[in-house]
Amino acid sequence: MPEKSTRYTLKAERSPKVIFGPINSRRFGKSLGVDLSPGKKQCNFDCLYCELDPAKTMAQQDEVLPVVQIVEAVKEGLEEHGDIDVLTITANGEPTLYPYLGELIEEINKIKGKTKTLILSNAATIDDPKVQEALLKFDEVKLSLDCATQKCLKKLDRSHEGIDVECIKEGMLAFKERYKGPLIIEILVVKGLNDNQEEIAALNDYLLRLRPTRIDIGTIDRPPAFDVKPVDYETLLQIAHRFDSDLPVYIASRKKAEVSPSAYSDTEILETLRKRPLSDDDIAVLFDEESRQCFEKMLEAGEIRTVETYGVKFYKKA
Repeated sequence: MPEKSTRYTLKAERSPKVIFGPINSRRFGKSLGVDLSPGKKQCNFDCLYCELDPAKTMAQQDEVLPVVQIVEAVKEGLEEHGDIDVLTITANGEPTLYPYLGELIEEINKIKGKTKTLILSNAATIDDPKVQEALLKFDEVKLSLDCATQKCLKKLDRSHEGIDVECIKEGMLAFKERYKGPLIIEILVVKGLNDNQEEIAALNDYLLRLRPTRIDIGTIDRPPAFDVKPVDYETLLQIAHRFDSDLPVYIASRKKAEVSPSAYSDTEILETLRKRPLSDDDIAVLFDEESRQCFEKMLEAGEIRTVETYGVKFYKKA
């Protein structure tokens, strides 16, 4: 390892466990988690919906694990779990604050074999050329974008001083120009904060410029640090309809209870799919048994077509 990687502020023998899982995901397969900040929350956001306890935001980690220790943990994890589809790089906080991320992913790529690498980032540092260089080495990148306005960013994500949403958006555009892999955007909707018409319209306008591989929208499904509330599935569906129909929006939330399946005529099914492509999850929630049978007949007849958008099958009007 280069000499710079030998300077750390957290001794390896004191550090908590780096590897967690595996976790089965419908969108990413069997995932093994790699936590770059297992000792404490280190983040440049302090989101209202975060399941971790509130913590002072920071611009860089002040407890840093050695690259060699993380790589050794990954190697052991892959040996123990031989059927892993993806290594998910994350943190108790923001993984791009890890100062040796580029070096780390280079070392992981040497040992991962056919296993893919994925990073989950809040995108607050995406305008940093060094961060972009590191992310280019990942097979898959998933960035959060809860807000398209500065007011929302400060209120909902409670960003560290100096973080500007316009820099985030420009950084994403610059990264997208360079990145050849799938770029997935995640929007977490919180009741009364980023579910309004103004914020959704701003997100829609920007995402039409960005054109990511897929857009996952969800809501709170774990106990949050602050007293904020999720929206229900019906609201998420209404929000999905407010995005341009060309955008690949996938409703990823588990909060689907309370919605009763409805009867749809053939015309209503096709009109719904024209306005918004639906996934299997959506159809299972929205359509009653008779409507699903009609849907299957129209699919067989070619009136409905399927589009695979990186792990999620969507149905559209042919």
